[in-house]
Amino acid sequence: MSSSLSLSFSELTQEDVPRILPLVSALNEGRIDEATLSERLTAMWGENYTCMGCFDRDKLIGVAGLWLQTRHYVGKSCELDHVYLLPAYRGKGVGEKFMDFIHQWTKEKGCQSTELNAYVTNPKSHKFYFNQGYAVLGFHFQRKIDHE
Repeated sequence: MSSSLSLSFSELTQEDVPRILPLVSALNEGRIDEATLSERLTAMWGENYTCMGCFDRDKLIGVAGLWLQTRHYVGKSCELDHVYLLPAYRGKGVGEKFMDFIHQWTKEKGCQSTELNAYVTNPKSHKFYFNQGYAVLGFHFQRKIDHE
């Protein structure tokens, strides 16, 4: 990686799924095969979903999925999903700049808040989000539905 970064941020499209896949796959530590991830990401574009990209020159180095919705407890909100930055770019202020871009975008969309889930196994992300002004409001629970 060059010592001088040339960062830019932009909205990605459904056609960018092949570029997004390696980053989302790394976030999931390979637990979900790329064909399934591709199918799911493609379907998400029809469900009030947007994906933002963080670039160093033309190289996609980070992604963040954004879900716009209205919630009874806060009003219009944006839930960040699958936020990921390549490890070589962490600790250099890139994540903060990416989040600043996302927060400005959500403000322009009229959101009153942003929220996200972070894996409990990733304490470094917890520290990052606390430093970004996020607070823990509760637990995220999941129950899988058996289709057999």
